[in-house]
Amino acid sequence: MEKLKLMSLYVDFRKDFAYIEKELERSVNSSSPIIRQASLHLLRAGGKRIRPIFVILASKFGTYSLEDVAKVAVSLELVHMASLVHDDVIDDSDMRRGFKTVKARWDNRIAMYAGDFIFSRALTSIGEIEIPAVHQLLANTMLEICKGEIIQIDHQRKTDQTIRDYLRRIKRKTALLLSSSCELGALVSGADPEIVRKMRRFGYFTGMAFQIVDDILDITSTDKELGKPAGSDLLNGHLTLPILYIKNDAQFRPYMERSFDGTLTEADRQAMLSYIRSTGAIQMAQAVSDLYLQKAMDELSALPDGEAKKAFMQITAFIGRRKY
Repeated sequence: MEKLKLMSLYVDFRKDFAYIEKELERSVNSSSPIIRQASLHLLRAGGKRIRPIFVILASKFGTYSLEDVAKVAVSLELVHMASLVHDDVIDDSDMRRGFKTVKARWDNRIAMYAGDFIFSRALTSIGEIEIPAVHQLLANTMLEICKGEIIQIDHQRKTDQTIRDYLRRIKRKTALLLSSSCELGALVSGADPEIVRKMRRFGYFTGMAFQIVDDILDITSTDKELGKPAGSDLLNGHLTLPILYIKNDAQFRPYMERSFDGTLTEADRQAMLSYIRSTGAIQMAQAVSDLYLQKAMDELSALPDGEAKKAFMQITAFIGRRKY
């Protein structure tokens, strides 16, 4: 239902969005049947397509060309998809969005090759854009995402990390790609430099809020809503913002330790989730997300009025109240 509500915000851009969806499917075509099947499996598992819609909307502030916009939007969504495939291998995850992951349906080797293939197709998609700044920004974004993945692995099961460590990690994990989606959309349309700057900042603030809400929902949503076990972040050794607020809590600490060593039972998991929800950690994390969303709204306020600005405001509001 929440996804349907979000998709309804795209209605004014449905033709453009449909074109990008077709280009996404075309881009993952491969002469290798296994790689093609694995890539299409991931693509058809769905997703909110936040990155493509951000590219579309940001492009509306300049001279709009659907062909150029699609190349950028496809590239960024493919980068995101490839990072998910690799994440699932690292975390040994079997489910994503209610579907088997690529590594679960095939194996780790196929998943890694599929992820590499999708990354390569991302570069191919954007290769025809003749704006050097676009390629430099995408290259830097991919570099930072890779750094973020390494940092996330290094931080696994480390309880001495700080909230600042967490914020730096999610900047690379999520916020940079959303920031780049907005900035690249504005760049490819030749938008005014001040608008490009505001788009970059808006995407960053929105991305930070989006990831914090994601981490909250990992605790507050049901297994069915998530399409995977609630509390998976902690089970995989990732300390998210709500957990960082209570990591030294005497009653919570044993749950965290059993999550890390694999001895947490199903009854323990349910009890752990109930306890986290009772501590106030969720409300504190939500307050941080709300601050980022307000900063995002502030960036939008100075932009020219129109359908793109209105849609950005609606999507930002949705991110703040989404349920999964």
